[in-house]
Amino acid sequence: MTIDGMLTQARAALRRLLPVELPQAIARGAILVDIRPQAQRQREGTIPGALVIERNVLEWRLDPSSSARLALAADHDVEWIIVCSEGYTSSLAAASLQQLGLRRATDLIGGYHALKAAGLLTVAAAAPHFQREVATLAWV
Repeated sequence: MTIDGMLTQARAALRRLLPVELPQAIARGAILVDIRPQAQRQREGTIPGALVIERNVLEWRLDPSSSARLALAADHDVEWIIVCSEGYTSSLAAASLQQLGLRRATDLIGGYHALKAAGLLTVAAAAPHFQREVATLAWV
């Protein structure tokens, strides 16, 4: 297996979202999760309202059975939308979440760069519950 094969396999299991679909997803209660490392977020910019969970702890934070889970990870029916810089790492991460039984996990096609190009970086700001969770991630 190659990384391209892994990516193709991961994406085959996902119903990936286009940036223009993000506002509707957030309106229905989906949670946008930015998995980019801190240095990358500082360099590229942040996504207002997105829950920041770096990739290395993602599964532990979102698995409802994990002792390290976030309060938002209440059950396996939460709709998680994972975003990275360009939409590659997020596909692998979303597929990993689906393997944990988080059947509604997916990712954003094109990642942060596509969201920025579409002029949609402010759509996530409408979800204030993210801010409560961000405080719990300060030690991550």
